[in-house]
Amino acid sequence: MPSVLLFVFLLQLFIHLLNTVGKQSVNDLLWLLFTKLPTPQSKAAADLSTLRNEVVRLNREMKATSAQDDFAKWARLRRQHDKAKDKYDNEARNHQSFRTNFDRAITAARWLGTQGLQFGANAWYSKQPMFWIPQGWVPYHIEWVLSFPRAPLGSISINVWAIACASVIKMIVEGVMALWTLRTGVVKEGPRRGERVQMEGMGGVGVKKEL
Repeated sequence: MPSVLLFVFLLQLFIHLLNTVGKQSVNDLLWLLFTKLPTPQSKAAADLSTLRNEVVRLNREMKATSAQDDFAKWARLRRQHDKAKDKYDNEARNHQSFRTNFDRAITAARWLGTQGLQFGANAWYSKQPMFWIPQGWVPYHIEWVLSFPRAPLGSISINVWAIACASVIKMIVEGVMALWTLRTGVVKEGPRRGERVQMEGMGGVGVKKEL
């Protein structure tokens, strides 16, 4: 069963990386790559940016023109601005609607490729042992837990193996981040991200000496 063991481990690693990066960050990256492709949406995104710049330019010119001193020019700019603004709002709604559908499709594909794949593997290999533990090595109730839900008694089930992989991956990543924090002296994650690490009693800054 080495291939299944490795597959489950890599799947848990992939899930952890996705959760670390963040779902929205993944969606934004894929959307950026998608808009770089020669698709109608990439052209629409470029046109939308042009329209936005045009609306900003007309609005700036309109504000710089006095409605009392040069009403004809101000009215012409107002008509151009309103027309461009309406066109921009319509294109922006269409663009946002497509982006919403795109995010939904990516979310569904991500679920199928992670949680869905994990559920499928757990169901398919639920009765197969990942590996066996030595007979009498642990008490009966521990054997039952390790083989949960339907693996043979005395073996490790795929569910337990997946949980073990996820736990080990999380501990390793947290350990690496802790070592990196100590090395750089800067907090990398959490509410104190970016702050300097204050280490008391380590012979560095902040050490209090008593005479």
